[in-house]
Amino acid sequence: MAVGDEAADAGGEHEHASPLDDLGSYIRHQRESAALSLRKLAKIAGVSNPYLSQIERGLRKPSAEILQAIAKALEISSETLYVKAGILDEREIVVVDVEAAVAADPHLTGPQRQALLEMYRSFRRLSELKEQRPSRRRQLLDALTPGDVDDAAIRAAEPAAAPEDG
Repeated sequence: MAVGDEAADAGGEHEHASPLDDLGSYIRHQRESAALSLRKLAKIAGVSNPYLSQIERGLRKPSAEILQAIAKALEISSETLYVKAGILDEREIVVVDVEAAVAADPHLTGPQRQALLEMYRSFRRLSELKEQRPSRRRQLLDALTPGDVDDAAIRAAEPAAAPEDG
């Protein structure tokens, strides 16, 4: 294989990956979407211009604190950057987002919130069980008790029957 072929092969690996797959490209894309220069973002985030440039080019892996500062400057979720950097598992964000949304919904009563959270957590446990080996699944099912879901909380969350028009 010639030297030129090796370079072509190396370049070909990147053709299949999305340009937003890696952290640096993602940050660059967000910065450009926000119409910020590298220098301006570096200043807002409190990092040096060369350091931010190295992050964008994939030469440096920033700490969680630096990612948080960059996210704040770009007005995006720091969790998204943590996932891109491999610090946080994407599934963890979904749980936090769902539970936070339920907790913050002003249209739900306290008992409704509690019931929704309990149901959500129950469904998550079930889906996690499905991912386990059959022997491990049996152990987990044996560990569950019928009282794991608070039936009273679910009943309390049910809307009162509306009076019938008639």
